[in-house]
Order: sequence, then C-alpha cells, then structure tokens
Amino acid sequence: MATQHHKTSGPIDLIKLDRLAEVAVKVGLNLTAGQDLFLTAPVAALPLVRRIAEHAYRAGAGLVTPILSDDEVTLARYRFGQDDSFDRAPDWLYEGVARAFGGNTARLAIVGENPMLLSKEDPAKVARANKANSIAYKPALEKIAGFDINWNIVAYPTPAWAGQMFPGEQEHDAVAKLAEAIFAASRVDTDDPVAAWAAHNAELRSRTEWLNGQRFHALHYTGPGTDLTIGLADGHEWQGGASTAKNGIICNPNIPTEEVFTTPHAQRVEGRVAATKPLSYQGTLIEDIAVRFEEGRIVEAKATRGQEVLNKVLDTDEGARRLGEVALVPHSSPISKSGLLFFNTLFDENAASHIALGQCFAKCFVDGARLTPEQIAAQGGNKSLIHIDWMIGSDSIDIDGVRADGSRVAVFRQGEWA
Repeated sequence: MATQHHKTSGPIDLIKLDRLAEVAVKVGLNLTAGQDLFLTAPVAALPLVRRIAEHAYRAGAGLVTPILSDDEVTLARYRFGQDDSFDRAPDWLYEGVARAFGGNTARLAIVGENPMLLSKEDPAKVARANKANSIAYKPALEKIAGFDINWNIVAYPTPAWAGQMFPGEQEHDAVAKLAEAIFAASRVDTDDPVAAWAAHNAELRSRTEWLNGQRFHALHYTGPGTDLTIGLADGHEWQGGASTAKNGIICNPNIPTEEVFTTPHAQRVEGRVAATKPLSYQGTLIEDIAVRFEEGRIVEAKATRGQEVLNKVLDTDEGARRLGEVALVPHSSPISKSGLLFFNTLFDENAASHIALGQCFAKCFVDGARLTPEQIAAQGGNKSLIHIDWMIGSDSIDIDGVRADGSRVAVFRQGEWA
C-alpha cells in the first residue's frame, strides 16, 4: 500500500484516488518487477500520474516515463498552426514508443480531456490531423491491438470534462460528481477494490466461457430501428475482464469494464442498426446514427447531428466501414444505471452493447497470439487505422445466437442476459 493520502476539502476524495492508482497498477497493468511503464495523461491529471508512479515503483517498475498533454497547446495548433502541419504527426515519437513496446514496456493511458475541445475547430483539419496521427501511430498501435504487452486505460475527473458533463454546476461540484462517478464505475469506492475486481473478473469469465461453449456462427439483433445479423469471425474467441497478453501477463486493459466482446467477420454483416446513445468523437457529438450493412460494409449512414464528421470517419480507409468488434453489455450495468452520458467511450461503451468500426483485436481468436496478420484477415478479422465504438444496446434490444445449422439460442432479452 502506498503512503496514506488523506481526504482534503477539495472536490476529489484522495483516498479513493489512491485506490484508483493502486488498481491501475495491480489490476489494470499487473505490472511486473523490472518492467518499464510508458504513461500518457492530460496535465490536469497530474495528481493521479504521481500516485500511479508511486505505486508502479513500489511494485518494482524499472522506469516510469510520463508524457502530458494540454488543452491550450492543442488549441494553439488549430488556431495558429501552418496548414500543411495537419498532414503530419511526430512519427519519431511513435517509432520510439513502438520500440519500447517491443522491449516489453507496459502502456497506461489516463483519459480526462475536454470531449468538446475541438468542437469549434475546422472539422477538415481535425480529420486530417487524426488520419496523420493514426498513420504515424500504427507501428505502436499494432502492439496494442495484437495484445503484445499489458496495457490499461483509466480516467481522471478534470474540470474541463466535468464542466461538459454537468453544465451549470460550480466547478467544485461538477468535479466532485464526476470523481464519484469514476470511482464507483472503477470499483474503488470499496475498502478492498482489488478483491472487488477479482470477483467482477470471475463473473465476466463465466459469461465468456458460456459464449465460447456455444460456438455461435452469428448474432441477430432486433429492436427499434434495428434488424442486424453480425456474422462472427472463424475461430473467434470471446474475451472479457482480465486476460493474458502475449508477454504472459494477466491484465485488465479497461477500467472500468462491463463488456464481453469478440471479433465479427468483416464480410458477414447484414441489415440495419440504430445507435442508442450519441457518439462523442474528437469534439463532435454524433447523434442518432443509423446505418445499413451489405456484405459486411456500411453502404448507407445517417446522423441527425455530426453527419459530416461521421462521413469522414467512414472514409478513413477501406476497413473503416466494416466492424472490428462486437460487445455485449447488459442494460443494468452500473454505468447504465448512473444515467450519465460521459462523452467518453471508456465509460459510455460500458453502458450498452456496442459495435466498433475498424481494427479488430488479435486476442479475440483461438490461439490469436500465434496467428499472423494474414491468417487473421483470412478468418474474417478487419484491418483499419481506426477503432471507434458506438452503442446499439438498450432495454428494447433482443439478441439471438445463431448456430451454423440455423438453430437459435436466446442471448439477450430486453437488454438483459437471457
């Protein structure tokens, strides 16, 4: 246990913040002695960065290397940067990060940026910058998507994020509300959060074992605006909660997490589906997404808000119109019960069943660690520069598992496990 941090009169309970740092290191990363850690965070999250560094070094970390981002620096680029700079990214940095991952450095990201930071900036510049960044980051992202190393994402309640979630509230009150929501969802509002995570991981494991035993060929979704059949990749494997990276370390990549997920077949998705929650993407809130798939590809896409941004996302590359993930989350999940829209995928995806456009995860295949990219593609895995989750579950959605012989098994009824 780290040095005791006492609660202050500020908006964030420092005891719970210290528990979150402990969970990030011991449960999220399961950091091993001698292992280096690469950490990114908004500068406003420095209190959590410091606690994570302390817990990491106490766990025997080699070197902890943080890189901090700042909203004002980001905005300065969009307002004063040269136009051609939006087609570039610091590839030298990402090449170094990829090399670090190749040397078994663990990865931790603290999120908390203002989700609407770029909402008033030129969407064409935002799209160009995102594409350039995705291309430059690809060597490092492949190590994450391939689950080569133990990695983790946690959140910190920054004032900018809290202000978006609780408009009209005083900053102190908004931060306090967001902090408690993060702590509850991350299961650190208990005296023994490590034990709480062990129990939660066991429950998720029981779901994945049942689904893997069924060997479904496809999932069929029905509900308002939705009649969708998602074929599952050949040799797919359901995952959820703690899982083993290729370096042999058991970790929890996302804190919080309520999902069990696997790889859809990129060529075998048919029908229409309507989003049940808005998608917050790079400063734009995309609302009421409705798409139609043919032979795995989105051929029609509409949104009542954010249509231009949605179109740019879908045109990122060939794989951007195909699915890389399908995930099941009950409507009764703690994040759904909170009734909050976090404007952050780490949380919002755990409020509802969802699908993800773009890149698939190698670990969601039987013996995925041994498969080459070519074998993954041959079994139906999608490849793309993006991986964007959006929510399609609600208390009005039914899901059937469809076997290869056409027989059906109820999986979800009215948004709950059947």
